[in-house]
Amino acid sequence: MSPSSTPQEKARILAEALPYIRRFHGKTIVVKFGGNAMTDDALKASFARDVVLLKLVGMNPVVVHGGGPQIEQLLARLGKKGEFVQGMRVTDADTMDVVEMVLGGQVNKEVVTLINQAGGKAVGLTGQDGAFIRARKLLLPSQAKPSELLDIGLVGEIESIDPAVISALEEGGFIPVVAPIGVGADGTTFNINADLVAGKVAEVLRAEKLIVLTNTPGVLDRDGKLLTGLTPRGIDELVSAGVISGGMLPKIASVLDAARAGVKACHIIDGRVPHALLLEVLTDQGVGTLIRSK
Repeated sequence: MSPSSTPQEKARILAEALPYIRRFHGKTIVVKFGGNAMTDDALKASFARDVVLLKLVGMNPVVVHGGGPQIEQLLARLGKKGEFVQGMRVTDADTMDVVEMVLGGQVNKEVVTLINQAGGKAVGLTGQDGAFIRARKLLLPSQAKPSELLDIGLVGEIESIDPAVISALEEGGFIPVVAPIGVGADGTTFNINADLVAGKVAEVLRAEKLIVLTNTPGVLDRDGKLLTGLTPRGIDELVSAGVISGGMLPKIASVLDAARAGVKACHIIDGRVPHALLLEVLTDQGVGTLIRSK
């Protein structure tokens, strides 16, 4: 809402939001926070205010954050270059130390602080807290030789998520902020793709919505045109045709699994748009791609 808006315009905007506030009151909305929204100061501040507003009007936002740019910056300072396979970061022991430092420390604390400064009550978590994200080593099928499995280090896939910690925080009026680090049965920590964590958290919490912030307008076709509405079948066709590839693959996999598991609406939206979260949840005009469960 612009400061120059007339009182009538402000009233109209609030009236437009009312049906959405009523519909989603008491519902859980899982938000994957990533991309430019995590590195631009103005976008970070607007995101934090959006999350607090959703909480204040009766919704239960849960934030799962990434931290790719910040990890890259620290690796570069240490003289290491990041490597990716099928959109997943190759994670040796030294890189895992950096991942834990950045995700569990720097980024998580910054997001928590921003939300608290905006008037919310945020609590930071990693999957190690209460062992609520159980993980095992991820082995990727080789694209060149599908029968071969690729070991990309301390990268995990999710075995299970215990919703008790997040549910207790929600009931206490807190906003959980989750760093995507899991723990194995033997205590080994694993780097897990944040998109996949967000999707699984949405599934386990039976969330009303999963919203993934990205650096693109949403899912694009071959001509770069935004696809505003998709179904799981439509996504399968786009992946098979090679239209969806690279870093978008984990995002699509996460929302697809969540949609198939019963999350009613999954959104991939443009995090470069100020207040993108509010535009998607509280207005008639969305800012990305909607993926319905059916």
